[in-house]
Amino acid sequence: MELPREWAQMDAQELRDLTATLFSKLSEQAAQLSARDQLVARRDQELKHKQLKIDQLTYEMAILKRWRYARRSEQLDAVQRSLLHESIDADLEAIGLELEALKDKPTAPKSQPRRVALPASFPRREVHHEPEERQCGCGCQLERIGEDVSERLDYTPGVFEVERHIRGKNGCAGSARG
Repeated sequence: MELPREWAQMDAQELRDLTATLFSKLSEQAAQLSARDQLVARRDQELKHKQLKIDQLTYEMAILKRWRYARRSEQLDAVQRSLLHESIDADLEAIGLELEALKDKPTAPKSQPRRVALPASFPRREVHHEPEERQCGCGCQLERIGEDVSERLDYTPGVFEVERHIRGKNGCAGSARG
């Protein structure tokens, strides 16, 4: 909107006319906004109605699927049941034959471990792991009955070294006697 002159230079009638035209334009815009609001409200109602209908149909489909594919609809008739019994008998016979074949087959000796021992030329360092207490709960002294040894290869730049971890096995001497 263009103003014909400066506000200060307008007389009272021109200001009244300008105010009336501005109010009419404002009322037209308010009417347009209210029409848009009504349109948006109507579309919101349509969306809510459509979403409600979709939810209802989804629920009905779930119920119908349950009715159609429920446990009772998966029952076998007599012909299918006889086929099942025949296949079960055949499977049991095959399993029996496999078991007899396995009984007759000699067991293979236990294979050797695949890991090779570390070369004896590498320097070795022993690390002993011993229990702190040497007394049993009954008050007797624990006696050494053996040990477990594991070796680990350690590499410091330029030098290979084998760490031998020795863990002692101890047993109660009093429980063996009495």
